[in-house]
Amino acid sequence: PKYYASRRFSGLSEITTENVASLKLGWTFSTGVDRGHEAAPLVVGSTMYVVTPYPNILFALDLSKPGAPMKWKYEPDPEQAAQGVACCDVVNRGAAYWDGTIFFNTLDNHTVAVDAESGGERWKTRLGDINRGETMTMAPLVVKGKVLVGNSGAEYGVRGWLTAVDANTG
Repeated sequence: PKYYASRRFSGLSEITTENVASLKLGWTFSTGVDRGHEAAPLVVGSTMYVVTPYPNILFALDLSKPGAPMKWKYEPDPEQAAQGVACCDVVNRGAAYWDGTIFFNTLDNHTVAVDAESGGERWKTRLGDINRGETMTMAPLVVKGKVLVGNSGAEYGVRGWLTAVDANTG
């Protein structure tokens, strides 16, 4: 089922109050970025997707193999100047999945669609302007074939906006 409340709820019941104390570390993964990671991982099937803070690298990890090796990574190469515009660190709040595609935003106001299996870029659309103080740190929300995204920057007097782009074409 689809959950649009953004609660990141899981209906899994394998971890209980009786067995939680026996949990152990299974593996770790370093993104190589030492800034504020605010994006929850996204798991679809046997793949975990992780988006870093600036430079907004998207990683796909194979959960079906020991140690969850990297399947691929996508590097969007956002503008370096965006780092000086963000008010509260260069964070990213995550990705969304819909119909074989991973969607996420870059700090320099691009929404990106990446093929979930191959890591190939499907489209990349610029929606805002760092020269006006705008950045994008939010996780997209996909509803009925539209990717809903909005800007950040109200701390600097930027007028907020929300837009929907076509999930297939951007």
